[in-house]
Order: sequence, then structure tokens, then C-alpha cells
Amino acid sequence: MTYNNETITLSQKIFVYLFEYRKLTEDSDGILYKAYTENESIMDLVKQQGKIANCVIERYGNVIYLIPSEDNYYLGYSKNQLKKELCKSNATDKDYYLSQFVILVILVEFYYGQGSSSKARDYMKVGELLNNISIRLKEGASNKNDEDEEQDGLAFSNMLESFEALRSEETGSRAKTTKEGFIHTILTFLQKQELIDYIEEDEMIKTTLKLDQFMDYNLLNKNNYHRVLRVLGVTDYE
Repeated sequence: MTYNNETITLSQKIFVYLFEYRKLTEDSDGILYKAYTENESIMDLVKQQGKIANCVIERYGNVIYLIPSEDNYYLGYSKNQLKKELCKSNATDKDYYLSQFVILVILVEFYYGQGSSSKARDYMKVGELLNNISIRLKEGASNKNDEDEEQDGLAFSNMLESFEALRSEETGSRAKTTKEGFIHTILTFLQKQELIDYIEEDEMIKTTLKLDQFMDYNLLNKNNYHRVLRVLGVTDYE
């Protein structure tokens, strides 16, 4: 297919905008937004540029997002980078996988609806999150044998060991060596990614429109949803 210069130029402007801001709406730049949504050739060129940059360009609702691929360490995070961001110094793989499990629990606690949207609640308290993490880890460790953990890729016993090794303080600790500080670090990171609103003074977690749309449009197809529930030990989801 042959593209004219105006089409190519507009597609490049859109991709550069997405590269810088990670999302595009009609309010943020109406000309670029309409060019993408109303011209299939421009949309195709932007998606091609995203593919070259190891990204996915997707429109969820009225927002166009640039989403780095899982192995895109330039625009995203590598395992070691995430470990440094989320875990204590000299963290092991057990600590890293625990941090990812915490994020998984947050997603499951918010998104288990079966209606037009997967979102099932508006907020969650940090204390409830801590309790649920502990409960799910203990249930997972008691219900799964080594073969099950190897198959699912979740070593509950190891993650439980890391979680219980963290001190527990009721003074609002921010140290990564405490349960409260560990959770605070993860929530702060998710807020920087515009995935949640973390209201520290109320110890409350809310999800953003960005995460709501991403879950509804991309992650929560039936296969992914059932797998998430299965590895968390939830079997009664029919």
C-alpha cells in the first residue's frame, strides 16, 4: 500500500506523542486523536511503528494507549529493575515474586465482576489488602504440592516465607523491610504508572480509568481470568 506524505507525517506525530505521554485523547490533542480514529491508513502506520518499537498501540474506550511489550526494557521494566523499585535491598527472587503476587491480588480483588464490566468494587483499604495477601498465601501454601507450584509458576511456600519475614508495624512504616512499607512501595509505584489512586491519609486504594479499561478490554478474557483464579486457589467461579 502506498501512503501520501501527509498520512505518514500525521502517523509519526501521533506515535511521537504516544511515545512521550503514553496516551492520547480527544481532549489532549483533538487533531491527532481524530486522525488516528478516522483514518485507517494512519492507524495502521501508527500500529506498525509501535510494533517496530516493541509496543502495542490500542484504543480502549476514548483513549489511545502505547503499551510496551513484556520484554520491552527500554520503555518498560526488566525483572531486575522492578526488583530494585519494589523490594528491599539485596532482595531475592522470592521477594520479587511476592511483589508480583501482591499486584495480582489487587487485580483479583477489584476485578471479579461478570457483568458489562469486570470491576466489582470502588475501593479497598490497605489493611484489607494485607489480610487478603496473608490469607491467599497461607491457603496456597497448604493446598499446593511442589508439582502444582512448578506447573503454575507460583511457589506459595517461598512467597509466604518472604512475606512472614517482613516485620509488621502499625505506625505507618515506609521501610521496605516491613509489611506496611513493602505494600506502600508497591502502591506508590502503581500510582506513578497511573493504574491506581492511593489515598495515603485514608489508607484507601482506588483504581483508575486506565486500569479499568485495560482489564476490561485486554486482560480479562475467560482463559486469563480462570487461570488467575486457579493459581490463587479460587475454584468456585462458575
